Amino acid sequence: MKMEQFNKEKINGMTWGWTGVRGTWEGPDAEFSMEAMTKLNVNWVALGLGAEQATAQSTSIPYQDEPTVTDAEVRGAIRRAKGLGLKVCLKPVVNCADGTWRAHINFFDHEVPGEPSWAQWFASYEEFMLHYAVIAEEEGCEMLCIGCEMVQTDKRDKEWRALIVKVRTVYSGLITYNCDKYQEGYVTWWDAVDIISSSGYYPIDEWEQQLDRVESSIAGYNKPFFFMEAGCPSREGSPQRPNDWSLPGAPSGEEQERYYKAMFEACSRRSWMQGFMLWDWPARLYAPQDAGSNDDYCMYAKPAESVVHDYYGRGGEV
Repeated sequence: MKMEQFNKEKINGMTWGWTGVRGTWEGPDAEFSMEAMTKLNVNWVALGLGAEQATAQSTSIPYQDEPTVTDAEVRGAIRRAKGLGLKVCLKPVVNCADGTWRAHINFFDHEVPGEPSWAQWFASYEEFMLHYAVIAEEEGCEMLCIGCEMVQTDKRDKEWRALIVKVRTVYSGLITYNCDKYQEGYVTWWDAVDIISSSGYYPIDEWEQQLDRVESSIAGYNKPFFFMEAGCPSREGSPQRPNDWSLPGAPSGEEQERYYKAMFEACSRRSWMQGFMLWDWPARLYAPQDAGSNDDYCMYAKPAESVVHDYYGRGGEV
């Protein structure tokens, strides 16, 4: 996909299949899930899969092992999405098996003999990312996301630039990096990617303030921008803390609906904001009758579903 084409359209997208657990990306449930997602007027999908390193200080990423989906599942999901008329962003992500958030993957700034190092970790990460870059190229994915919310790694400017150069030797599509919320102004290597993206989990009453900040942070790069992640659990209290998936609170489809309306209204007034890969749509959906008791991010059969459907149906306009 050429940048000129990308710049002419809104990303009315959804993240599908997270975390990419082996065995969940194929079969009738997965097929039904993706087909149901397209009914929301989605034109892009981010296929989100996770590989697990043991801890935040581990330097081995065993992406061919369980629980990560197999290459056959990845290729099958890409082909299914394309068969439904969707453009595809492949999004391979590294998680920590011990539950530590990947934003805390970190090593000494200066190498110490006998200690795990950035050099060792980036060597493993490069192998991991190049593997999926080859798949993205062979299957015709329009976009590749080379990292997600890896806050402590963002400062490694030299390593990220070197990785992007190597990715471009095997992948010819568009490249983005998904920085974490509030981090848009701290990545120094935005010039090396094609598209800037971030996680837009901002409190419901701060959208105008945060969009002003994001716009100021990225203005000098002259790059397209979209939210690679954005959304809100259907839970009481979540509109104020949409990034907190463990926030206590009773299920509330109305709270999620309220958040989506506010987010879409604020973002639609920003001409530079090109769209969303909303978070998220699982490969195996809950039953519609269980939607009222589901307090997760998926909006299937909840009030927010019609908000997304209508907003995307209007081409990303309120």
